[in-house]
Amino acid sequence: QDFDLILSPAMGGIIIGYDIGRILNKETIFSERVNGEFKLRRDFSIKKHNKVLIMEDVITTGKSSLECSRLVSDAGAKVVGYGCIIDRTKGESKIKEEIVSQIKLDIPTYSKDSLPESLSLIAAVKPGSRNL
Repeated sequence: QDFDLILSPAMGGIIIGYDIGRILNKETIFSERVNGEFKLRRDFSIKKHNKVLIMEDVITTGKSSLECSRLVSDAGAKVVGYGCIIDRTKGESKIKEEIVSQIKLDIPTYSKDSLPESLSLIAAVKPGSRNL
């Protein structure tokens, strides 16, 4: 698909977004959390009518990609696709459009209170960069 710009969410998406942009010779920008909400900083901007590819390292729930898509819509531009290295959505993402990935992995996640006995001696950790 033809597109003008790659937008990735910080932190995990920055490197893959940059590298895909380098390979395809496309401008690449990233969003950062400011007071818990994605914003464009560092003089990054999305032009009206741009066609934007949202690129991540891993998509699990789709929340970060959808937050990026709101930045695109707010600019009067259009998201043309979602891509990632690893798709962990199990088809249950909040993203309704197709997600293009290198691999789909079904890795279980557990809440702190519902760990299987075999994992109960290991401290529960919530990974990710949502709260950075």
